[in-house]
Order: sequence, then C-alpha cells, then structure tokens
Amino acid sequence: MDVSAAARALKRGETIGVPTDTVYGIAVDPYDEAALERLYDIKGREHGKPIAILVASLEQGLILGAMSDRALELADHYWPGPVTLVVPRLDTAPQWLGDSARRTIALRCPDHPVALALLELTGPLAVTSANTSSGSPAQTADEAREIFGDEILTYLPGDSGGGLPSTLVDLTAPAETVLRQGPISF
Repeated sequence: MDVSAAARALKRGETIGVPTDTVYGIAVDPYDEAALERLYDIKGREHGKPIAILVASLEQGLILGAMSDRALELADHYWPGPVTLVVPRLDTAPQWLGDSARRTIALRCPDHPVALALLELTGPLAVTSANTSSGSPAQTADEAREIFGDEILTYLPGDSGGGLPSTLVDLTAPAETVLRQGPISF
C-alpha cells in the first residue's frame, strides 16, 4: 500500500491506519466532519473529545493554530517528534476541530517517514491512537487490524516508534501545563 492510495482513501472520507513515531494511529481528513464523526464511532470515543491534528511541518500547523513565541520555540526544538502542542484554534480551522468550548487545537508533527510522506500529500490529518477507548494502543498495522478489522480498509504498513503517546502541552495560558506525560519531559 502506498501513501498516494491512502491519500485517495482519505479524500473519499475513509478512515485509514498510519504508523507514527509514538503509537500506530487511525486517521481521517479533518475537514470532513462526517469522517471525523465516524472516527469517534469506530474508536468508541466520546464525541467532542478533542483529537490531535498531525501536520507535516510548522507551516501546516500555522494554518490551523495560533502559535505563541513559546509554542514556536517548542515546535522548533521538538518537531518532528513526540510533542503535541495545544494552542488557540484559528478561524481557518473547522469549528468542529479541537476543544470547541475553549477554541483550542492540539497540533503535532510526527517523526515517522510514512506519516510525514502521507501528510505531505494530504495536508493536516486528525489522528488518534489505534485502539478502542478502553484498550491499549496498537504498535503495528497488524495489531490495528486485529482491533478494527474491516471497519478500516487501508492500513499503511509500519511499526510505531516508541509505544508511548506524545507529551501533550497546553500553551493557552500564561503558564504552560503538561496535560499528558509522554516521551519528552519538561
């Protein structure tokens, strides 16, 4: 399976499996609200609970989120890598992305060649770990296939890089807050 076929599947509104540098993920086009709703259903995730947006570069991230000097500093230092930055959502981002009450969005640039190649073709993607909401994240395409079977038709081959979800940092208040500890410590 090549990334161009996966990109076409995403444009058709499908959910795909994709390896990242942290855990194996499932992804949809974030501009397709119906696809995002199906992602919540497939995962068994509470609707409206924010899903991170993966980007190929800082430039892609700047289309969706307002980056403070500290956010830019962290992105410059840790991207691509296992750090997700919660920043104010811009009006250029669909209103259904991120935390609608707080008007924030979580952005990350993964350090995985398959994920980056896909993101270069598609632009930003809504990506969450490949597991049901109560289960452990898959590390490989085969593990993800065991969980989701034919609910997902396209699984890009590859293993995840680390096994831990990314470090999640909220940069929307004067003092940054680590919301989830991952591979990177602050």
